[in-house]
Amino acid sequence: MTTVKFLKENQEIVVADGANLRFKALENRIDLYTFRGKMMNCGGYGQCGTCVVEITEGLDNLSPRTGVEEKKLRKWPANCRLACQTAVQGPVTVVTKPNRSKQGQAASTTSV
Repeated sequence: MTTVKFLKENQEIVVADGANLRFKALENRIDLYTFRGKMMNCGGYGQCGTCVVEITEGLDNLSPRTGVEEKKLRKWPANCRLACQTAVQGPVTVVTKPNRSKQGQAASTTSV
């Protein structure tokens, strides 16, 4: 068992090693999707790219990026993942719905 901390939601959940990040987030009522993602998500098959999360701690505790992620996230920083393609293998800290700045970098803060 390991922990996943969601910064924006100020919530920490316990998951089994190897658990799918998207499934466990949704199971614990963590909202991964922007409005567009809620309307158009693929249900966890890695086709839409709308469940992007930013990993602020514990990136090495996740499964390696899949080929699907490499394609969908080519303009995102290396610490961003598709939750549906990510298996948790140790403690991690996650920012849901990260913003991309004009430079193609994820920003963990929200603008007012």
